[in-house]
Amino acid sequence: MRSSRSCSCGDSQPGSCCDPQPLEHRSVSPFGAAPVQAQAEAPCCGAPPAAPAGIHEKPGYVLCGFVDGFIDTPAGAVPCIKTRLAWADHLGRLRVRLGIGRNSYKVAPGLYALGAPDAKAPVLVTANYKLSFDHLRRQLEGIDAWLLVLDTRGINVWCAAGKGTFGTDEIIDRVRRAHLDQVVEHRRLILPQLSAPGVASQVVKRQCGFEVVWGPVRASDVRAFLHAGCKAETAMRRVTFSLTERMVLVPVELALTRKALAWILPAIFLLSGIGPHFFSVAASWHRGLAAVAACAAGILSGCIFVPLLLPWIPGRAFAIKGALSGALCGLVVVAFSGAVPQSPWMAAIALIALTTTLSSYLAMNFTGTTPFTSPSGVEKEMKRAIPLQLATALMAVGFWVGAAF
Repeated sequence: MRSSRSCSCGDSQPGSCCDPQPLEHRSVSPFGAAPVQAQAEAPCCGAPPAAPAGIHEKPGYVLCGFVDGFIDTPAGAVPCIKTRLAWADHLGRLRVRLGIGRNSYKVAPGLYALGAPDAKAPVLVTANYKLSFDHLRRQLEGIDAWLLVLDTRGINVWCAAGKGTFGTDEIIDRVRRAHLDQVVEHRRLILPQLSAPGVASQVVKRQCGFEVVWGPVRASDVRAFLHAGCKAETAMRRVTFSLTERMVLVPVELALTRKALAWILPAIFLLSGIGPHFFSVAASWHRGLAAVAACAAGILSGCIFVPLLLPWIPGRAFAIKGALSGALCGLVVVAFSGAVPQSPWMAAIALIALTTTLSSYLAMNFTGTTPFTSPSGVEKEMKRAIPLQLATALMAVGFWVGAAF
């Protein structure tokens, strides 16, 4: 049975469903190609034919969600990216903050467009760590600019500059690969200030012809920097480590402990069961819970209390700050623990040593995110602190086992 809208194809009348009606439709490639005008006939029955493939469609390729089309340049088509983050971007940021997929969260290096840039638009340089990439593009809504993304192996700007992946050679190579001299008529690259340790600006200019202009420390200041004629105020040059900047690092630091806990927790219960009768399951559980509480206190101290109370904890070295905070947390654990009635003083020393060691070691993870210490200072601190932390950990094991006898 035909539907009420169907008709005999032999009785085509003007305006009927079989009358060839020119329909203008747009074909948009999944690669963001510009709309393509096409003519098609309305069929008698069924859906209209699918739109033809766009010029950027390629088998096996999928367009990234942050790409919103392409812009033609003398050097070829350049992907134009969105400045507003999608839910997938926010979800990815949450995963990375929790330490999930952190080492592979990156975008393809190369040249990108923001808005509708022309040959006079500024060129901003950043890392291909997607968290850095997203943070920069979301600050540039309404600005026409070029974005040159370096291959930093998915590492943020500051760390990549220290490791050498955000460096002179990579900038020169990326400028040449992008044929940037054909895209823009000026010869200026705006680099984040935090990349300065890895970049020799004179060499960049000599080898690829582009002058390096140092941008602000924070991406949130880039808009004001551009509007001021690429001039930075004093506040834009200052590296801070505020409470918000410290606490945003806490989730990933906590997440990174899960691999170590996979062997630390079984070792704790095993050592806790050793006693006069060789091994006791009851003692393993009873004493093990007290040691686990001390372990948890040490982790919370090093990953949360130290960054939270950083300016007020005495000392400059993070290892010392962590040790002081950990010792205090150890005293709290001892006050509420009756783990080994036979030798309470040995058990107390073991628990305090455990929390002190863990807190001191974990607190040192924050040295790479703060201006408190230089790279040489961090290396010097670690060479001094790690042997002491290892000795304290061995002391904790010895006293904990000895307290059971």
